[in-house]
Amino acid sequence: MLRVITPFAKKLNASRRTLSSLPSYILNAPVTEVTKLDSGVRVASETSHGETAAVGVWIDAGSRYETASNNGAAHFLEHMAFKGTKNRTQQQLEVEIENMGGHLNAYTSREQTVYYAKVFKKDIPRAMEILSDILLNSTLDEGAITRERDVILREMEEVNKQYEEVILDHLHETAFMGTGLGRTILGPEENIRGLTREDLSNYIRTHYTSDRFVIAGAGAVDHKQLVELTEKHFGSLPKTPSDGVSLQFDPAIFTGSDKRIRYDSMSEAHVALAFQGVSWTSEYSFPLMLIQTILGSWDRSSAAGRNIASKLARNIAEGEIAHSYMTFNTCYKDTGLFGVYLVCPDNTLDDAMYFTLDNLVRLCHNVTDEEVIRAKTQLKANMLMQLDSYANVCEDIGRQMLTYGRRMSSAEIFARVDAITTDDVKITANKIFNDEDHALAAVGPIYELPDYNFIRRRSYWHRY
Repeated sequence: MLRVITPFAKKLNASRRTLSSLPSYILNAPVTEVTKLDSGVRVASETSHGETAAVGVWIDAGSRYETASNNGAAHFLEHMAFKGTKNRTQQQLEVEIENMGGHLNAYTSREQTVYYAKVFKKDIPRAMEILSDILLNSTLDEGAITRERDVILREMEEVNKQYEEVILDHLHETAFMGTGLGRTILGPEENIRGLTREDLSNYIRTHYTSDRFVIAGAGAVDHKQLVELTEKHFGSLPKTPSDGVSLQFDPAIFTGSDKRIRYDSMSEAHVALAFQGVSWTSEYSFPLMLIQTILGSWDRSSAAGRNIASKLARNIAEGEIAHSYMTFNTCYKDTGLFGVYLVCPDNTLDDAMYFTLDNLVRLCHNVTDEEVIRAKTQLKANMLMQLDSYANVCEDIGRQMLTYGRRMSSAEIFARVDAITTDDVKITANKIFNDEDHALAAVGPIYELPDYNFIRRRSYWHRY
């Protein structure tokens, strides 16, 4: 009988001992200051030395919050934000950013919309004013909307050439069919052609409320100044939608299923196999990160060749089963997707599925202390390397404020990783993989890809 995973709170004493042994560059890292304004907007920043900074706006709204009729609105608005405001034309906006030597960008995900700027320290006030201007004063000109439809359709064509993006969209579509997470970020072609100015305005009125906004900053930022600038430029955000109706996302319902698109003319098959993962705040989230590190990734052009720590990588490399694979662990507010994405020749798909499932289920029973210790070191190194620029730190702050409601320090993250035991890994693997339904998406010459029941049968071991 499996025991319940030990909550982190019960390991507090061990974590305190771990904290005392952490290196000084972790213990003495800059703190993240957080302030919540009366309007509900949250401001979070980490101050460092230097003359440059990154500031941005993280909005708790993405394609998951859309409906079938307006799917693609958040991404469409991301494009329209740079097409002129009530105070600036598109050209004036571009010239002003270039004259500052700055960089202004945005992206949309399934749960978040982000606008950020990288500027000199002295230009932070101007950057904050520009961010508020493009978000709150966009003109949404009819002519610009018409022109942008073709731009987004061309972007869709480019995305469809990237098989990894296509496969993961198909995977979400089948794993979360009929729910918001199953929709794409760009939206279907008919929506891109049909969304109107009123649709975009309604999305802003419904989703751009103060409780959904986080202002994040990193680098040469002064937290007090950032709070004052936020109050000045974002203090007028409404606290509730103008129609009084607060829209929430659809509950995520995972469905064991697959989507297969056969193209025998392609030279290689692209396959994504996934199980239902966990949310950002789940007690299983950190052990699952460790499992992702244990499984690792591999490419046939890798210098490591067959001499790699991951058993799955060795199996694939020694048998020349795939050109490459990567393990992915995507977390959302209430669920997630954990799986393996493989690029394989058409005649090795059977072996690829066998060894992938065998290595996933092995973690339920036979993971070693050596693997766990090695993965902990790799995971901590990867987490630190992801914070190698002010823009990345700013992104980390904004994302964590939306997902956790606070920003975890590197010391706390290290302590949480160090507190994971080999038994915790086995328990988490049992919860995610052992005799559980899976979702699969595949494109290419997949005539040798085993059927759903073959793969489902190998999600557990017979042990006599």
